[in-house]
Amino acid sequence: MDGASVSANTFNLDALAGAPAVLDGVIASGDLSGAVTLVWRNGEVVQTTAQGKRNLETGAPMTRDTLFRIASMTKPVTSVAVLMLLEEGKLALEDPITRWLPEFKDMQVQKDATGSVEDTYPAPRDITVEDLLTHRAGLAYGFSSVGPIAHAYHRALGDVLNSAMTPDAWLAALGGLPLSYPPGERFHYSHATDVLGFLVGRVAGMDFRQFLFERIFQPLGMVDTDFYIPPANRDRAAVVYRQDQETGALEAVAFSTHDTPPAYCGGGGGLISTADDYLKFARMLLARGEVDGVRLLKAETVDLMRTNRLTDAQREFTFMGIPFWMGQGFGLGVSVITDAEKQAWMGAGSDGSFGWPGAFGTWWQADPVEDLIAIYLIQNSMELGPEAVANMGQNTRLGARLALPMWQKAIYGALGK
Repeated sequence: MDGASVSANTFNLDALAGAPAVLDGVIASGDLSGAVTLVWRNGEVVQTTAQGKRNLETGAPMTRDTLFRIASMTKPVTSVAVLMLLEEGKLALEDPITRWLPEFKDMQVQKDATGSVEDTYPAPRDITVEDLLTHRAGLAYGFSSVGPIAHAYHRALGDVLNSAMTPDAWLAALGGLPLSYPPGERFHYSHATDVLGFLVGRVAGMDFRQFLFERIFQPLGMVDTDFYIPPANRDRAAVVYRQDQETGALEAVAFSTHDTPPAYCGGGGGLISTADDYLKFARMLLARGEVDGVRLLKAETVDLMRTNRLTDAQREFTFMGIPFWMGQGFGLGVSVITDAEKQAWMGAGSDGSFGWPGAFGTWWQADPVEDLIAIYLIQNSMELGPEAVANMGQNTRLGARLALPMWQKAIYGALGK
């Protein structure tokens, strides 16, 4: 354990110090290469840990400054960029995205989301900015879909982890696919936030990556966050592993290597960051838009972001094959706990806690009631090919994923919850 520290802050210190131990067995068993965790409360970091290896082949250990591919933890960052433009009056939630993205004019909708991609009807209305922010645009991911549309996404867009397309070519390819559902009908996890990133670029008149650097990363001092790993920093990067479900072996997942920023900077999952960098972003949202004297959003805008917008009927649908919305909802780019007791079956947190995880096992949550931020970084990839979610039930080795709720409950248990 590297950099472990605790502070008396209404935590049971013995219980808090023991929380990282829930990961030791998972790492020792070979199910997980390593982890970096961070707990912040009432203005200070009360615990940081770095366990296991960031690279099993070289033996390099996890350290507090290890770089992680944070996958969909990118989505709240992109959503903040959109909300900054909203505050400036450059767009509105109800605006049709075709105002800036003509690639999505005259969309077609599948008559059956699991059926033919040719059997469609005209979309009843255009996709709006809010539809994208709440994943109710009718767009999809190949890995979160079932049937022909899942494979159509893979053919049109390529590897979700290693896109070599330009933003314009990618948008044109996505706009040529049918929607799985009519805009606004239901939450369906998708490339919506990638679209939002490129929308930011067109509305702002600059490269999306440049916008993030000028408006978010540099003001907050997020010095280690980017869409690629510069050569000088590669020795700090954690390798992403995928576990062979038959042998249990951890196998490295291949990623494209870039010496300069890539053309495709995906707002839905492309960022690489560290625990301390992401803490700055999370603290800004927990403090309703301002941190360390830097204000990015108005308090009322952050409140809007952190308020559930899904209807009761929309929360009846499963997400990733599980009743994810039991006790929680989704705002403008983040999930939010609406009933902590009902939500406790899969995690921990108070009413109003918000955050969003990533496909490589990364997770963060900000808890306004406890004035607490918890960040959990691992690199354990699920399969992300077509229909991957539909096949998740075949996985028998889940130690790396079950470690997260155990750690969450240990942190909150140290608070007496």
